[in-house]
Amino acid sequence: MDSQIVLLLGQDGLTSGAIYALLALSIVLVFSVTRVLLVPQGEFVTFGAMAMAGMQAGHSMTLAWLLLGLAGARAAGALRARRRWPGPGDWIMLGYAVALWALLRVLPLQALPMVVQALLTLALVVPMGPLLYDIAFKPIASAHSLVLLIVSIALHGVLVGLSLLMFGAEGARSEPFSDGGLEIGPVVFKSQALWVIAASTLLIGALYVFFDRTLHGKALRATSVNRLGAELMGISPTFAGQLSFGLAAFIGALSGILIAPLTTLYFDSGFLISLKGFVGAVTGGLLSYPIAALGATSVGLVESFSTFWASDYKEVIVFTLILPFLLWRSLTTRHSEEDA
Repeated sequence: MDSQIVLLLGQDGLTSGAIYALLALSIVLVFSVTRVLLVPQGEFVTFGAMAMAGMQAGHSMTLAWLLLGLAGARAAGALRARRRWPGPGDWIMLGYAVALWALLRVLPLQALPMVVQALLTLALVVPMGPLLYDIAFKPIASAHSLVLLIVSIALHGVLVGLSLLMFGAEGARSEPFSDGGLEIGPVVFKSQALWVIAASTLLIGALYVFFDRTLHGKALRATSVNRLGAELMGISPTFAGQLSFGLAAFIGALSGILIAPLTTLYFDSGFLISLKGFVGAVTGGLLSYPIAALGATSVGLVESFSTFWASDYKEVIVFTLILPFLLWRSLTTRHSEEDA
């Protein structure tokens, strides 16, 4: 292995690690705020990639139908729970879904600039986060963590099945944001890889500013530290859950848009991608954002170099990384039974 190969593998590892870091941050965020281990995080990645590729092919109505169905299910659930007409928020979300569905029917999707296609993709996928929280987790928000995990796994299975129904078993790949690359010595850095690293770095910086300087960000931080204390101070746990799921959906959809030009994604590809982000999240104990991001970046580098040295065992090597951290957490953490 010479220096050129090391640089190429490092480039691929940093590109993958940047995506894994974003997913690790979203997993830590959702878990710390809601106690939900978001197993379907990868489905947001798949939806983002498939919707972007679908728009470039001139069709993206399947995901619009899903958004419309989720908005209708939320309104119907509110009607059943309250035994009266849904509230203004339910009507606004339903109206938003109908308006976006109608807009996608009349727009020449294939001819739109790529930035507009990306914005429409985000407009489709991001609202699904709060909708899924309201439908699946809000009614059982106070349940035991194990119950929340079971529901999360079940939701993942449902979304994977819907993804297969909507997009089919064939893979999809979108057009790159730009051609060419940046030549540094003997290595040419692909432009799409640079887009991924730059966008991920900017988003991580934006998240830092959001949590440190904005009122909503501080509310999420307070909820993650002490949910009961935050609620006593007037922070709505429902709002915190919706916001955390919305951010997770945004991060997942953006990750899908970024990696869709780099690799062919299938209806179930998101699960494996998010699982590697989960390995990074575990390194931080599902609590520390910087350590989770650093761990996820390390996962990308290990995966890249494992592909060169032992490609048949790269997945085994990556997922084995989680064992020392689990053992260390088990030996150093005081265990206590959680109230049901």
